[in-house]
Amino acid sequence: MPTTRRSTGGARARAGPTKGQSTISFSNRVTKAVPKDIKNSIIVPSVQKVDAPAKKELDAGEVVAEPEVEEHAEEEEEDAVVVDEVVEQAAVPEKTEAELKAEKLSDAQIGKYWKAIEAERIAPRVHQEGLSLNEKVLRYFDVSSQYGPCIGTPRLKRWQRAERLGLSPPIEVLAVLLKEENKGNSDIETAHMDKILNSVVVA
Repeated sequence: MPTTRRSTGGARARAGPTKGQSTISFSNRVTKAVPKDIKNSIIVPSVQKVDAPAKKELDAGEVVAEPEVEEHAEEEEEDAVVVDEVVEQAAVPEKTEAELKAEKLSDAQIGKYWKAIEAERIAPRVHQEGLSLNEKVLRYFDVSSQYGPCIGTPRLKRWQRAERLGLSPPIEVLAVLLKEENKGNSDIETAHMDKILNSVVVA
């Protein structure tokens, strides 16, 4: 014989809102009572309507002078010129001491820096044979972990951050970045490892 389920409360358990706990209603707005003296002290900005100046009745012989618009136009043009000058000055930031020093570095000095790095190795870098000297220097900077992560950060910003933190990043790297920037090479800012990680595999 199957077991039957018994309800413990019976009719009492299913009682509606008339019996037992009352329901909560959120339809009424409940506000905190504020004393009248505080209500009166609250300053509410008022909107005042300003009437236009009343038109004067002119006699037959009176002539009304038109307002001079040319002066305002000239002032606006002068303001526009000043704004343009400020924007031009803001667009061309002053170069730092490190950037000025980096611009003076020659290709021979960069080559000397790279030869010193290569001299520390036992075997030559076979996988970098087809790369230019500038790309070799930048890739070495990318994998130098003491200057912080290279993923998601442009190379120039990474160099500047390392400089601010007192990590003494190589000035040759900044020189290479500035030279490539002057050539119009926009891809130089992204680290090679970042390009590999962000590349999409096409099957």
